Amino acid sequence: MANHKSAKKRAKQSQVRRLRNRSVKTSLKNLEKTLRAAKEAGSDNKDELMRKTQSAIHKAAKKGVLHKKTASRKISRMFKFMNA
Repeated sequence: MANHKSAKKRAKQSQVRRLRNRSVKTSLKNLEKTLRAAKEAGSDNKDELMRKTQSAIHKAAKKGVLHKKTASRKISRMFKFMNA
């Protein structure tokens, strides 16, 4: 456990950020899962889901939840899967 005031604050901030990042990552996984299910079912709203998922990935990268190159890789693989 942290002993200094600044270290205690840092630990608290890390905990808050960890929870926020976890919720963002979970929502990204759910969007990707929904997109895959829509592709398999041949749904009509695939394009809308693609835009929403791509936007969410970009926002996560902008917030620092995902690295910029990780976001690019995810989007690239998503487009490759959808166009296959």
